[in-house]
Amino acid sequence: MKLYQVRKGQFVYFNNELHKVYSVKPVYKQSIHLIKLKDLTQHLTTASKIELYKPKQLDSFIFNHKAYTLHQDKKAGEGDYILITNPSPDYLDHYSLHEIEIVSSVETKGVITTKFNGVKHSEYLLMVPGRENGSHPIDFLDKNITDSGLTSNDSDQPAKSTQGEMPNIGDVYKKRGGNHSIEAMVVAINGETVFLGNNLELSLNELNDSERWEFQYSLLED
Repeated sequence: MKLYQVRKGQFVYFNNELHKVYSVKPVYKQSIHLIKLKDLTQHLTTASKIELYKPKQLDSFIFNHKAYTLHQDKKAGEGDYILITNPSPDYLDHYSLHEIEIVSSVETKGVITTKFNGVKHSEYLLMVPGRENGSHPIDFLDKNITDSGLTSNDSDQPAKSTQGEMPNIGDVYKKRGGNHSIEAMVVAINGETVFLGNNLELSLNELNDSERWEFQYSLLED
């Protein structure tokens, strides 16, 4: 389905591959800013060149070079990835449609993520590592055109659950310690490398070191 009114967070197909809208800038010619889910690279386009997709139960796709299958009938555990599909945040929480977050702890009615968001069980689909039998691959709009995007590093092998935080474009982090306080925004992500303002380039592990860097807020939140 072609889109002419685009919303942040929507899953869309661009150049036949699955992306997520992370920002809409109407004043620019290429107003739609995308992240390719397969490798987290950034892309710019227009609304007329993308097609909407709504993720659902048992869809499977590559996220950051690893395969996952979506489940709505399984609850998340500590360290699991969740895809927020029905966001209804309280006033103290900051998340929106189709954000991917990591679970820090589990409570009766929901989970607490590593970004300190409280997400109810009814608001997310669990991202189960691996591409399960009977799942519906959604990596490509037209699977007959090419499967070349699934390289040996982007295989259907089960992904390992990780405690590491996956930042979003626009997230602002503060560096801990030292004589000078530094705040910088995530401006680009390429695989396991995160690029911040002030010409900072860090590995994902470095940014996730809570003794060195602390998440503050996102400048791209609606």
